[in-house]
Amino acid sequence: MQRLTQFDGLYGQTNARSSTEYLFSELLETRSRSFNWVIEPHIHARLFQLFLVETGAVTLQEANRQRTFAAPVLLLIPPTALHGLTYTPDATGRILTLSDALADSVFPDLPALAPMLEAVQCLTSFEEPYPVAQVRGLFEELDKELFDNQPEKRPMLQVCLQRLFLVLFRIWQRSRALEAAPNTPSLQYFRKFQQRVRQVGTTHSVAQLADELAITPVHLNRICQGVAGKTASLLVQEHILDEARNYLTYTTYSVSEIAYQLHFEYPNYFAKFFKKHTGLSPTEFREAQAA
Repeated sequence: MQRLTQFDGLYGQTNARSSTEYLFSELLETRSRSFNWVIEPHIHARLFQLFLVETGAVTLQEANRQRTFAAPVLLLIPPTALHGLTYTPDATGRILTLSDALADSVFPDLPALAPMLEAVQCLTSFEEPYPVAQVRGLFEELDKELFDNQPEKRPMLQVCLQRLFLVLFRIWQRSRALEAAPNTPSLQYFRKFQQRVRQVGTTHSVAQLADELAITPVHLNRICQGVAGKTASLLVQEHILDEARNYLTYTTYSVSEIAYQLHFEYPNYFAKFFKKHTGLSPTEFREAQAA
C-alpha cells in the first residue's frame, strides 16, 4: 500500500512544524508556480486550508474522486483530508492556512459551523450579498493584518478570521439550500447557463446562449430574474467584469492579453466595455489598485 505524503507545515516543507497558533497567508500563484502548477496528493494532519481560486481553473484530487472547477471557486480542506491540486497556468487567487487549534479557538461556542469544517467543501456560487470580490477582500484584510505590526494584533486577527468563516458559512448554507431545493427545470437551465457563461465569456450573445439551451431569450431572462433577480445580460456582464478586475489586479497581463483571455474580438472593445461599466479604463483601474 502506498504511503500517504504528510506535511506538518506547508506543502513541500519537509521539516516544518506548525504551532497551535499557526496562521499563514499567501498568493496562490506564488507557491503553485514553483511546483509547475501541480500539487501532488498529500495530507496535513493538523492544518485547515482555504484555497480561493479567482481566475483559471483547478482540478481537485480527493481520495475517491477527481473534480475540475472553473474559477471562481473556494476549496476548504480540513485536517487529514487527502487532496491534490492541479491548476491551469493562468490561475490566481489566495491560500490561507491555519492550525486546527486556532480554528477551534475562533468559534468555541458555535457548533453550527462544525458540519462545514468537518469535510471538504467546494463553494462555487458567489452571489449577492457575498460576491467573490468581497470574499477576496476578507482574505486581503486578514493578510494585511497578519503581516503588519499593529497593536492588539491577535484579537484583530481573530475578528478577521471570524468574519471570513461566517461569510463562508453563509455561502455554504445557501449552496446547500439550492442543492436541497427541488431540481426544477428552471434551476437546471440556470445552472447550465452559469456554466456556459464561464466557458464562453463574451463570444456568445444572450440569444446564442438561450439557443444552446433550446429556450427563447425571453424564457432565459425570466429564469434568471426568478433565480437571481437579474437579467441574463447583467449576469454575463458581472461575470466578465469580475474576471477583468481579477486579471488587472493580480496578473501582469497587458490589456490586450486580458481582452484575449476574456474572448473579446479586439482590445478596444474590452476597454470600452470596462469603462462603460466601471467609469475607469482598464489602465486607470490597474493604476488605482496599485496605488
